[in-house]
Amino acid sequence: MTSSDTSPLAAQPATMPDVREADMICERLQRARQETSRIIFGQDKVISQTLTAILAGGHALLVGAPGLGKTLLVTTLGTVLGLDARRVQFTPDLMPSDITGSEILDEDASGRRSFRFVPGPVFCQLLMADEINRASPRTQSALLQAMQERRVAVAGAEHPLPRPFHVLATQNPLEQEGTYPLPEAQLDRFMLQITLTVPDAQAERTMLLATTGTQEAQAQPVMDTAGLTEAQALVRRLPVGEKIVDAILELVRSARPETSPDSTLRTQIAWGPGPRAAQALMLATRARALLDGRLSPSLDDVIALARPVLAHRMALTFAARADGVLLDDVLTRLVNRLG
Repeated sequence: MTSSDTSPLAAQPATMPDVREADMICERLQRARQETSRIIFGQDKVISQTLTAILAGGHALLVGAPGLGKTLLVTTLGTVLGLDARRVQFTPDLMPSDITGSEILDEDASGRRSFRFVPGPVFCQLLMADEINRASPRTQSALLQAMQERRVAVAGAEHPLPRPFHVLATQNPLEQEGTYPLPEAQLDRFMLQITLTVPDAQAERTMLLATTGTQEAQAQPVMDTAGLTEAQALVRRLPVGEKIVDAILELVRSARPETSPDSTLRTQIAWGPGPRAAQALMLATRARALLDGRLSPSLDDVIALARPVLAHRMALTFAARADGVLLDDVLTRLVNRLG
């Protein structure tokens, strides 16, 4: 196991992670990644990014065309990580109470009536919000509020959600019919936006042979809730070098039209990421380092996670889009500034 050679910040916790403890957690995380890759073919980068989001304690938005394995990825991770996983198929007629739960009127044997809260599917540890952009904004807001506050309020009473609690939402491309794009403030609730693409020819061949026989491989549990919670706590204890903190701040501030030192970017970006993006990048780089068996993040972690953290937190101006500028071009320019 190696660590970054940058000096840790003085502001970091004085308690350093125990190397033996970290080694055991890293070993379990490696097994979890390998077990997931045994079921999901040709999506190693997507698996790593999804595990990174969960390790960092955040939520992830999975974007890609139908049929690329988004649903299978979430159900497999639920099994591998030992989490209570549930799935909600978002449709235009889905109501907020269908997710959060509602109160019903009960009557006991003596005829006495009382209200009883019936929890919705959001009361789990890993929720798959399938095709979240097909539900109405009202229903989207109910889920996103639960994601942020980790509790549900019904009839004036608050009901805390289980811990850990993570949402992996899938989203179809916005150009498809019948979709409701998520507002900017709600997109900001997702730590990472993870893009799924078509696997290469060899991976697709392997998947074809493995999934059309008489038996399909089944995922096996590798971790449990206690182990995941322990790993998440370790992520927050990892030290971060001053150079890495400076790189995160430079990247996020350069992505805002108000604070970017690049005059070209200032004219191309309509709005950029807020402070939550820097927080997400700080935690995600630590999680990625731990997933790779390192005890502190490096500049490579910042570069690798720049797109997943920033892509859904930025928008281009009309003039830039009219000139054919793509958001990926802007992100490339931002990453190149880091060297």
